[in-house]
Amino acid sequence: MTWEHNEFMQMTVKPFLIPADKVAHVQPGNYLDHALLVLTKTGYSAIPVLDTSYKLHGLISMTMMMDAILGLERIEFERLETMKVEEVMNRNIPRLRLDDSLMKAVGLIVNHPFVCVENDDGYFAGIFTRREVLKQLNKQLHRPNGGRKLGRKEAEQ
Repeated sequence: MTWEHNEFMQMTVKPFLIPADKVAHVQPGNYLDHALLVLTKTGYSAIPVLDTSYKLHGLISMTMMMDAILGLERIEFERLETMKVEEVMNRNIPRLRLDDSLMKAVGLIVNHPFVCVENDDGYFAGIFTRREVLKQLNKQLHRPNGGRKLGRKEAEQ
């Protein structure tokens, strides 16, 4: 993937997408102990909450779960087995569409490590991550001449 400024401005999130089938997720009806297991095994800080038809409902994070089980005097670990993801998850999350501009997406990942992407029908398509953008940017910056196409005079020198 080589970028010219105009090309970059017109790119969509699609080439940067980590597809849904490669993204760990939980369902709204799962108990928190299952969500904790998934987060711990994957090493992620947050994961999408999807229903069985892959509709996006929100995100769940380790911090949200810890807040939910933090009692006045102790951490109430037993609540992990009785509370469901839907009781704790954040429903108010930024979302992107497959055809949204890369510029819009980059604006969102300034404050979020990843943003969930939906297809035209509103189903979860995958995630757009800071890491994928930085990997591509790094690749471009380390190409000869910084990823720019050389003009005739530059090429002759």
